[in-house]
Amino acid sequence: MINKDLLQARKKVADVRPKFVRQESWRYDRLAENWRKPKGKDNKMRKQLSGVPPIVKIGYRGPKKARHLHPSGYIDHLVFTVNDLGKLDPTKDAARLSHTLSVRKRKEIIEKGNSLGIKILNAGNLASQTSNNKGTKSTDQNTEEMQAR
Repeated sequence: MINKDLLQARKKVADVRPKFVRQESWRYDRLAENWRKPKGKDNKMRKQLSGVPPIVKIGYRGPKKARHLHPSGYIDHLVFTVNDLGKLDPTKDAARLSHTLSVRKRKEIIEKGNSLGIKILNAGNLASQTSNNKGTKSTDQNTEEMQAR
């Protein structure tokens, strides 16, 4: 794993960081726990009085060098074309395929990434299909064989 020390530093800060909850979410079932900034005039949470949960502040942020790192330790880069792979460094960068890519483009990018040694984070089932596809028969051939029997 690369950048192991940065990931450990990020985890250390994250373990100390409190779980920020929406005000009064513990009181009312209709309110979800996801964070919303308190904005009321006399709001005790906004005023940061003692006895109320903490609010989100800049001081809880993680280490600057550890931001935008994938949990694997690689720096995450969004890839749209095959040419984008040429800009990446295989020792520290990983590619994330754009969700707008077609299957054909995905296969091209995965094959090129494998040849360059670049880790592709969201290759999915296509990675195994492209490597195993060379020696397998197509479904049309299989159905013809079944009908011949």
